[in-house]
Amino acid sequence: MTAYDSATQNTTHNAAHAADAYGAPPPVEDVSNLSVGELIGEVSRDLSTLMRQELELAKAEMKTEAAKTGKAVGLLGGAGFGGYMVAMFLSFALWWGLANVMDTGLAALVVAAIWAVIAGALYAVGRTKLRTVHPKPERTVATVKEVPDALKGR
Repeated sequence: MTAYDSATQNTTHNAAHAADAYGAPPPVEDVSNLSVGELIGEVSRDLSTLMRQELELAKAEMKTEAAKTGKAVGLLGGAGFGGYMVAMFLSFALWWGLANVMDTGLAALVVAAIWAVIAGALYAVGRTKLRTVHPKPERTVATVKEVPDALKGR
């Protein structure tokens, strides 16, 4: 069981005790024999437990996403290097091929201009894709937003 599964299970397990299958609140405990200090201590412990669970869930989500990202980046790095080698040798071949019909310096400029256009297009697409990245742990944010309502008894 991963830390993510554990944190999710703890949050789900505690949520199950907060309401029954029909969404009704749990039975009210008799607190008439408890002092105000004991009640405050109990609320403090509950809040502390809730915050620890939320932090564990956030850590687990971020750790899982970071691991997936690291693997993907490694694979893309290897593919990028392979692609670089292919592009370099094809560029040399194009340069030498164009050198048969025009001056060698002009052929090199033509190849460089082609690569400038390709680089500009890749930059534009990459920048657009990067703007769609959302590094915020969405589930954790959603559950943390529910905390005030839970404290109010809703």
